[in-house]
Amino acid sequence: MIRTLKKIYYFSGKMQGTMKTTILFSVLHSIFDMMSFAALALVFSGIINGFEAATIWQIFGITFASMIMKIICSYISDFYKVKIGYLMCAEKRIHIGDRIKYMPMGYFSDHNLGNLTSVVTTTMGDIENNASSVLTNILGGYIHVTIITIVMFMIDWRIGLTIFCGVLLFTWCISSLQKKSEKVSPERQAAQESLVSNVLEYVQGMLIVKSFNLGRNSYSKIKQAILESKNKNLKLEHLFVPYTVLQQIILYATSVVIITEALIFYLNGSMSLPMCLLMTVASFMLFGQLQSAGNTSSLLRLLDVSIDKVEEINRTVVMDENGKVQTPSNYDIAFENVSFSYGDHKILDHVSLSIPQKTTTAIIGPSGAGKSTLCNLIARFWDVDGGKITIGGIDVRNYTLDSLLMNISEVFQKVYLFADTIENNIRFGKPNATHEDVKVAAKKACCHDFIMRLPDGYDTVIGEGGASLSGGEKQRISIARAILKDAPIIILDEATSSVDPENENMLMEAIAELTKNKTVIMIAHRLKTIRNADWIFVLADGYIVQQGTHEQLINQNGIYDQFISARKKAIGWKLK
Repeated sequence: MIRTLKKIYYFSGKMQGTMKTTILFSVLHSIFDMMSFAALALVFSGIINGFEAATIWQIFGITFASMIMKIICSYISDFYKVKIGYLMCAEKRIHIGDRIKYMPMGYFSDHNLGNLTSVVTTTMGDIENNASSVLTNILGGYIHVTIITIVMFMIDWRIGLTIFCGVLLFTWCISSLQKKSEKVSPERQAAQESLVSNVLEYVQGMLIVKSFNLGRNSYSKIKQAILESKNKNLKLEHLFVPYTVLQQIILYATSVVIITEALIFYLNGSMSLPMCLLMTVASFMLFGQLQSAGNTSSLLRLLDVSIDKVEEINRTVVMDENGKVQTPSNYDIAFENVSFSYGDHKILDHVSLSIPQKTTTAIIGPSGAGKSTLCNLIARFWDVDGGKITIGGIDVRNYTLDSLLMNISEVFQKVYLFADTIENNIRFGKPNATHEDVKVAAKKACCHDFIMRLPDGYDTVIGEGGASLSGGEKQRISIARAILKDAPIIILDEATSSVDPENENMLMEAIAELTKNKTVIMIAHRLKTIRNADWIFVLADGYIVQQGTHEQLINQNGIYDQFISARKKAIGWKLK
C-alpha cells in the first residue's frame, strides 16, 4: 500500500506541491473535527453537573469554529483533489504526445494503436478520476485516526489501545486485498486494452466489413472483447466486495468494543459518566474517514497497474537523446554501408550511395525492395542497424530530430489530413504562417481554385483523414503544406501513383513548384517522372543493383530496362 501511495505521489509530477497542500488541509480537517469532541464533553458535563452561561458560549464557539473550519478545509481539499487529477493527467498526456514524436517507428509496429489509445484514454481516465482521491482519502483517513488515537491515549489509554488494535486489523485487511488483486487487476487492464483495440479496428475497417458483407462475422471479435472486459471487471468487483464488507465489520466491531468498555469502566468506577457518554457517542464518529479510505483502497492495485502502463511509455527509448541542434553547410545526402532490418527480415544490406544537393534522384525497384524504407531512414523514422547516413556530412543521429526534420519535407503516397480546416492543414507545415502565406502556397500547389469552390473556402472543415476530398485534392493540399514548410530536402514517396489523369497535370505542376532548387529524392513509377531525374538508383533484394542516368541504364540489360519496357507496354495497351 505504501509503495503504491508513493508511486501516485511521484506520478503527480508538478502537482506534488498541490498534493501536499491537499494532505495538509486534510490534517487540519481532522484537527478541527476533534474540536467537536471537546464540545460534546462540555455538553455531557453540563447535562450532569449543570450549565453555566460561560460554558454554553464555549460550546457554541467551539462548535461554530469547528464547523466553519471543517467546511473551509473540506472545500479546499476537495477542490485540489479534482485539480490534481485533471492537471496531472493533462501534463502526462502532453508529455506522451511529445515523447512519441521522438520514438522509432518500430514502436508503433510493436504496440498497436489500440494499446496506445487505451493508455491515453481508459488508463489515464482511471488515474485522472481516482489517483488523487485515493491518495488523499487513505492518507487523510489514517492521519485522522492517528490523531484520534493519540488523543484517546491521552484521555484513557485503554480506549486508545482498542482503537489502535482495530486500525491494525483494518490495515491487515487492506493489505490482504492488495495481494489478492495483484493477479486480477492486470487482467482487467489487458481486457480494457483489447476492447479499445478491437473497437478501433472494427471502426477503421468498416469499409471492408461492408464491402465483403462480413458484418456478423467481424462483430463476433468485438463482442468477445466486450464480454471479456465485462467479465474481468465483474471479477475484480467480486474480489473487492468481501474485503470491503470485512473492513466495515472490523470498524463496527471496534466501535461496539469501545461502547462496551466505556460502560464496563463506568460501572467499575474507573471512568466518569460524562466521559462514558462521550466515548459512547464518539465510537460512532471515530472511523468515518477511515471507512472512506477503506472504500477507495480497492482501487490501489488498479492504479498501481495503470501507472506502470503509462510509465512503460516513458521507459521506451527515444531517438535524439544525444542529438544536437545542427545547421548543415550543404544538403548532400550520403549512405555509407547502411544495413537495416525489420526484426529478422533484412531490408537493406550494406547500401552506399551519394545524392548531391539540388539534384533530383529517383529510387526504383520491385515491390518490397526497401525503397520507402531507404527514404524514411533519411528522415530517421528508424535508426540504421549498421553504417551511417549523413546530411551535409553530419550523421543524422547527431541531429536532434527537430533540427533534422526542419530540413526535410515528405509527400507520401497515402496522404493523411487532420479533422480541421483546410487552412490549418496547410499551416501544419509552418504553424506561424499567415493567411496570405497559406494562400500563396495553395496557389503554387494548384489547389487554391478548388478550395475557393468549397462552402467555407479555407475555413472548410474536412473529415478525419481528408475523407471529404478526392485523392488528387488531398495530394495537392499535402504539397501545399510542404511548399509552405520550404525545406531544402524533398522526399516524394510515390506521390503520383494513384492520381487520376485529370488531376495529374495539376499535381505535376504542384510538384514542379515544390521541388525548385531543392534536393529531391523520389520513389516513382511514371516514365516521364523517372526520365527527368539527374540520377537513378535501382534497388533490389536489399542492394543497389544499378545506378546511373536514364540514358545510361536504358542501354544496360537489367531490372531498369525490364521496368521501362513493362511501363511502355502498360501505357500502350488498348481494347480491341
